[in-house]
Amino acid sequence: MTITNRRIAVFIDGANLYATGKTLGFDIDYKRLLSEFQSRGNLIRAFYYTAVIEDQEYTSIRPLIDWLDYNGYSVVTKATKEFVDASGRRKVKGNMDIELAVDAMELADRIDEMVLFSGDGDFRSLVEAVQRRGVRVTVVSTISSQPPMIADELRRQADTFTDLVELQSKIGRDPADRSIPREIRETRFRAPRPIAGPVG
Repeated sequence: MTITNRRIAVFIDGANLYATGKTLGFDIDYKRLLSEFQSRGNLIRAFYYTAVIEDQEYTSIRPLIDWLDYNGYSVVTKATKEFVDASGRRKVKGNMDIELAVDAMELADRIDEMVLFSGDGDFRSLVEAVQRRGVRVTVVSTISSQPPMIADELRRQADTFTDLVELQSKIGRDPADRSIPREIRETRFRAPRPIAGPVG
């Protein structure tokens, strides 16, 4: 099989990739990420998973989700759940592991390679199950941070481990880059609006 015929699916654990990028000091350019994996073969699907806080009128992730949805990504979201832990602290839970695992298993018979952007050790058994179907699995996270952002058992299970640092030049966003989507740029850099009405 030639590289151009290799069928690839990308699965992005949004919160995990965001945290990893922040730890390494750079933002992900999702347009470049898509192009990078399109150049590696026949990109069947690129999934992006994230939990959203439903009752907030505005959430900073919304412009990104909308942009991804219109630009080649299959975006999977669900509402976060609030709960109070044993010590009485309010916590927010938004785990997308099951959604990602179901999509990966459904697609496994139609792809040759799975690229998983996550360091979550809970995915080890998923990776093993997908491999049993003949799919090669590349896991992208980092061991360059202290502590590493990837669970050791996930890294050992993967066919290939790629440190996110190695992809920075290909999928990282240049802070001076003005080609990022306008709505994301405005959200990120918008000055706070004054609360008071016009003077005078």
